[in-house]
Amino acid sequence: MDFEKARFNMVEQQIRTWEVLDQRVLDLLFQIPREEFVPEAYRKLAFADTQIPLADGQVMMPPREEARLLQMLGVEENEHVLEIGTGSGYLTALLAASARLVTSIETSQTLHDQAKANLSGQGITNVTLHKGDGLNGWPAEGPYDAIALTGSVPVLEQQIQHQLKPGGRLFVVVGAAPAMEALLLTRVGADDWSRESHFETVLPPLIGAIAPEEFIL
Repeated sequence: MDFEKARFNMVEQQIRTWEVLDQRVLDLLFQIPREEFVPEAYRKLAFADTQIPLADGQVMMPPREEARLLQMLGVEENEHVLEIGTGSGYLTALLAASARLVTSIETSQTLHDQAKANLSGQGITNVTLHKGDGLNGWPAEGPYDAIALTGSVPVLEQQIQHQLKPGGRLFVVVGAAPAMEALLLTRVGADDWSRESHFETVLPPLIGAIAPEEFIL
């Protein structure tokens, strides 16, 4: 398979056409080899416009959604980012190439180990990986300039929002299938956040994320 041609087609046909025009983001997609973070069984789908299955019911987002996430967060090189859900480590690598430091949390031991190996294989050193539950964030190393949740949640826990610095941005997919929203929250005051809805999607929940019980008459 010609990975370079597939990578070029991914950027030109999927990502540019989905309103991702930030040149820094487009450059990152050429810089970080997505195929090295995809499970071997799905390597030929590394650049397809589809979710790629990972261990423990998790997935890699389609490339265009990863790119939109990066564009929405607008991470700068002096910033500290929290990622909740390390997955295969691909988005971690993209964030690390943009930021000063990435703290990434993963519940699955299998994914934690795979991501550690994948990131090491690419020589990425400005990432701190933790095996643990990040559903309430990771306050020990905060506050953060940006936070990304890589699986969906039925509702966003307020503890996570409070781990943003003033001006900090948070990406999250909230709701339940078949209609989930990809949101960008920005901390504009001590207890005040702006909220923008960017696109609809369906994303498996983070491990341990449980929908609130419905009220039944």
